[in-house]
Amino acid sequence: MNKFFFFLVSVGFLTGVISNAAIYKGQKEYVKQCTKCHESGQVFIAERKIKDYKKLMKKKGALLAELHLKNKDAQKSWKYFKSTKYTKKTKHLAQFLIEYAKDSGNVPACN
Repeated sequence: MNKFFFFLVSVGFLTGVISNAAIYKGQKEYVKQCTKCHESGQVFIAERKIKDYKKLMKKKGALLAELHLKNKDAQKSWKYFKSTKYTKKTKHLAQFLIEYAKDSGNVPACN
């Protein structure tokens, strides 16, 4: 019984760790996709607070995509925000943006 319980707890823990978003993956996605328009990444990320990023990234980043798709200056990114790649990577991107928001006290190393 104890072995079975330990096994269930281990599987649950490992599954939870694996399914969580990764900040480094979000940073990689940000550098790859967002620095084309938002060149000074550290300054841009620190413009919004955690609650703002959480709001933008709800529903797989629908609000963030909408902001970019409505802005004619963001035409370079339209293809990306319409792609399934964006919706697949939003949890990582959200984690990165929240981790380095204005009120987080953290500073990213975007290089």
